[in-house]
This record gives sequence, C-alpha cells and structure tokens, in this order.
Amino acid sequence: MHIMGVNLWAVLVAAVATMVLGFLWYSPVLFANPWMKLMGYDPNDKAKLAEMRKSAGPSYGLSFVASILAAAVLGKIIAIASVHSVLYGMKFGFGVWLGFVTTVQLTNSLFSRQPSKLYAINTGYQLVCYLAMGAIMGAWR
Repeated sequence: MHIMGVNLWAVLVAAVATMVLGFLWYSPVLFANPWMKLMGYDPNDKAKLAEMRKSAGPSYGLSFVASILAAAVLGKIIAIASVHSVLYGMKFGFGVWLGFVTTVQLTNSLFSRQPSKLYAINTGYQLVCYLAMGAIMGAWR
C-alpha cells in the first residue's frame, strides 16, 4: 500500500527497525553504561533504573511516532529521487543524517555543553537508524 509514493509497510518496518536498533544501541551490550554515566545516571542505582523503566512507556511511544514520521519523510525523499536500491537508499539516509540530524544534534550538544562522547553515542545511533531506514525504503520502492 502506497500513499503519495511512499510504501506504508516499508515505513512501519523502518520505524520498528529503529526501535530495535535503539534497544540494542542503548543496551549493556553496546552503550548503556557510558551513556548513563554521561547523562548523569548511576548504572548501579537499581531503584532509580527501575523507576526510569516504569515511566518509559510514553517516551517509547512518542519515539515510535517520531520514527514513523522520519521514515515517511525519508521515504518521500527517496520516492522523489526515484531510488530503487538498498545502496542508494542508504546513501540518501546518510545524506539526510549528515545534513540535518547530526548538525542539529551538534548545535544542541555545543550549547548544552554535552560531552563529545555523549554526542558521538547519540548521533551514532541516529546514523545507524538513517542507514537502516534508507536501506528499507530503497528496497521497498
């Protein structure tokens, strides 16, 4: 099913993929501990972590909506450009990430005085997401 040239199934799969990537990226397997320390959280404070998990539902919900919107917009860009391959979809994902996502995050990081490692973790996650979304949208044209 397509709306305005964008495959809605691809949008849904891409949005779910970004959530899965986020669970992995910010898990103990990859960057959970350094991210928590850089954000000022104690990874050993079990009570605080449990409290954060209890209230995370709305954040995950809004994050999923944001992922749907990002995938739909990237899908429209890819449709306008007549991209029909995984590789070119990833190139467009990289371009959107480089031109818009990382620059906005960099500005925010600079003015909020965030550590560069925190910027790298967060923008690295966004890079992986935009590459994945681009691949999915390019493949499902």
